[in-house]
Amino acid sequence: MTRTKPSGLFVTGTDTGVGKTYISCLLLHALAARNIAVVGMKPIVAGCENSQWQDVELLRSTSNVDVPLRDLNPYALHAPIAPHIAARQEGVTLKIAHIGQCYDRLAGTAEVVVVEGVGGFLVPINADETTADLAKTLDLPVMLVVGMRLGCINHALLTAQAIKHAGLCLAGWIANCIDPGMLAQEENIAALRQRIDAPLLGCVPFAETFDLTQQAQRIEVDKLIQIIGQGD
Repeated sequence: MTRTKPSGLFVTGTDTGVGKTYISCLLLHALAARNIAVVGMKPIVAGCENSQWQDVELLRSTSNVDVPLRDLNPYALHAPIAPHIAARQEGVTLKIAHIGQCYDRLAGTAEVVVVEGVGGFLVPINADETTADLAKTLDLPVMLVVGMRLGCINHALLTAQAIKHAGLCLAGWIANCIDPGMLAQEENIAALRQRIDAPLLGCVPFAETFDLTQQAQRIEVDKLIQIIGQGD
């Protein structure tokens, strides 16, 4: 089936716990501030706390388009473990084709869909496919979230290499300063800027509170809009 390619962005990370949801919310907030109709999508979430999937709720609350939860989050798994393992334990089959159908419905109601991946770029989804296969199916420009901590240079460069190997466009990357005690943070960012063949679209400092309005100012919105095709 030939799919029409609408505007959107696929957000991936160097690892789990690097702030993909937070950065996705900042992107949604920044675009919504420009009066762009946006919706977040979390195709697969693994980890339920107090009967809630927090990542999904954050993306939903930051979107300015109301969509069915079944499309925003096609698969919600309870265990906070690798999705293919959680799905097997819960008797669920994760299907990329179904996620693609949900994405198409979202794209029909919003100008931009920000899709947040699960875990890192090569995390298995089922016995045969990974998050990379999902990104390839959606065929969106990829935004890489780099969690700034010890070891991030290697993780970032390997992930950037994997994105390009998959034939996808690495649209840019965002430095998310998740470790307030990181040594030589600026030097690490400089090293990544020199080696990643994509623009740095934001450096988000460590913050104790989830302040979208203030932190979204760290995103280079004009460049972001140009990348996702909204600047035409």
